[in-house]
Amino acid sequence: MGNIKSYKDLIVWQKSIELVKEIFQLTKLFPREETYGIVSQMRRAAVSIPSNIAEGSGRRFSNEWKQFYSIAYGSTLELETQLIISRDIKLAPGQSFATSFQLIEEVSKIIRTISSNLKKGDIT
Repeated sequence: MGNIKSYKDLIVWQKSIELVKEIFQLTKLFPREETYGIVSQMRRAAVSIPSNIAEGSGRRFSNEWKQFYSIAYGSTLELETQLIISRDIKLAPGQSFATSFQLIEEVSKIIRTISSNLKKGDIT
């Protein structure tokens, strides 16, 4: 992994932290009655992404990494679905979602690439 000393050096982790911050800001715009509904679900899904990347990166074997990156990817798809629903039912102004969707796209592409490389054995 080159000059990677910590999971914090991973671009995918850094981007997913940006995504968490963006989701927390976005969900502040949602109606208060959604605090324990979709807001809570979205925040948990967002936090799960960098958390699983960090945990997976701390594992010694690539099959363990695969499992945690798979969970992170699943959380990314879960969050994307929740964003689509939130946008479609207009929980916040439509333009408020743009950055979140952009970050979701970036994070999911990186996770897919890493997962593919783990399957090939390119990362050890």
